[in-house]
Amino acid sequence: MGSLYYGASEPIQIDDRALAHLKVVVATKLRRNESFTLSWRHPDGQQQGRSTIWLHPSIPLRFVFQEPETPELSRRWIEELAHTANSSGGITLIEEHLEVAEPADEA
Repeated sequence: MGSLYYGASEPIQIDDRALAHLKVVVATKLRRNESFTLSWRHPDGQQQGRSTIWLHPSIPLRFVFQEPETPELSRRWIEELAHTANSSGGITLIEEHLEVAEPADEA
């Protein structure tokens, strides 16, 4: 489980794989000097609900990963997150849609 530190707030716990994908989209938006919201559902084990924060390029942001290796990134998931990032609602941390391989036809 990774952590997102934003300003002086408490760390936000996010799965390492999701955090790696989120980092790509957030960094792209902030590099363009864009402000936006980030929303997510609270993970199991925390109070039920969801949260939203306003991200601004001038506020310190730090991504901390539990795993030392960077996971292989899914272009599709990054594109889906980027699509939400460009909406009026800001980035919504959505679940990854896993590609399911079709079984090979047996001849």
